[in-house]
Amino acid sequence: MKKRNLRFVIVPKCAHPWADEVRHGAMAQASLLSEQLQIEVVVDYLAPAFAGLTEQNSTLERALATQPDGIAVDPVAAVDELTSIREIRHRGVPIILFDSPSPEPGMTSVGNDFTQQGTIAAERLVGLIAGRGKVAVMRGFPSAPNHRERYEAQLAVLKRHAGISIVDGGSDNDDIETAEREAAAVLGANPDLSGYLCCDAAGPIGIAAAVRKAGKVGAVAVVGMDGIRPILEAVKAGVLESSASTIPAMQGSMSILMLWQASLGVPIPQRIDTGIDVITSANVGSFLTTAR
Repeated sequence: MKKRNLRFVIVPKCAHPWADEVRHGAMAQASLLSEQLQIEVVVDYLAPAFAGLTEQNSTLERALATQPDGIAVDPVAAVDELTSIREIRHRGVPIILFDSPSPEPGMTSVGNDFTQQGTIAAERLVGLIAGRGKVAVMRGFPSAPNHRERYEAQLAVLKRHAGISIVDGGSDNDDIETAEREAAAVLGANPDLSGYLCCDAAGPIGIAAAVRKAGKVGAVAVVGMDGIRPILEAVKAGVLESSASTIPAMQGSMSILMLWQASLGVPIPQRIDTGIDVITSANVGSFLTTAR
């Protein structure tokens, strides 16, 4: 009997350079599986134009209509708000989360410990400013579970230090231009700002651009989130002091591997931890050598 070809769908929060890295990792894993299994394993990448609950629900409905062998989604909100996920599960199509915590037993999550990631970034910033000064924290897409975990972890660290006052750093909604606009407003309203934190990959790119334009490089310590090329370049240039990074290509790779296992009916773990990288001026060169 001829082996059946497989097709999986990746649905990120929105079209974004970070999600492109997930797609590259997913396609690389699909290529490996195709070679090893002697079948065609295809990855369809369906990215909403911008992050939003309606947009992602609609994209998931379109994915389901194509009758895939599995779907991986980076949710913009709690799973119970994504009504399309219930329908996907009802139809018996394997679905897993990536870059998001698992909300319940039986639903696999591929990603890192987001509380730990936010804590790493905040503790590093606290050290840079010696525990004193005004610190802005930019939200990502506020309802996204991973962004919320990072944000809450960062606030928890900052609140332990009496010498630090917390400033609302705005919300970027997973959009780089929005992040720059929000950061520019915060910098303008707080000329004595000591530090800036963020909760997603759009944040550090926008914050870095705003810091440059405001002439605040070196005056405002910025610890970013994630490690795609624009973030790496900002670390190398000293605009970002460092970044606590997910490993998006690994998330894509492991998502496809888990969906393949699920398509076979094999039980899969509830959580796959793909790790955290801390990127600094000391090691950014090695990351840049492999960055797209």
